Amino acid sequence: MTADTPPTRAQRFAAAVAPAAHRAGYTGRGANARLARDAGIPESTVSRMMLGKTIPDPKSFEALARAIGLPVAELLVEAGIVSAESLTESTRSQVRSQPISLEEAADELGITDPIGREMFYGTVERLRRQGQEQAPNRADNGTSGGVAAEQ
Repeated sequence: MTADTPPTRAQRFAAAVAPAAHRAGYTGRGANARLARDAGIPESTVSRMMLGKTIPDPKSFEALARAIGLPVAELLVEAGIVSAESLTESTRSQVRSQPISLEEAADELGITDPIGREMFYGTVERLRRQGQEQAPNRADNGTSGGVAAEQ
């Protein structure tokens, strides 16, 4: 490779893995064998990877990242497999960390009619009460699921 030639993807992968592997203690005689064992990939693959000749099967990225102590996303970005921007876009959680009010839930669901909103609030409250009533029964008799019949 000359100074003008950009590194190959395999060379970038090696440049990301090698220092992390060294920091994780994979040094000296048998380092590749230990890394291969810990990551669950063939030693020949690890040897070729460290030389910048190959990239392991993507199925092994997570185990490899774990073995060398890097978050898998960081490994993939450093190696040039994916861009940081693409990870940011694809990993935005759709799950909220904070609870939302019934009003916010109705808004999110697009329930705008006042009567529909009242029905929604009532249904949710009824389900909450029903769940609270059933919780002690589940703890006492080990039953789970199912809706109790109203009497």
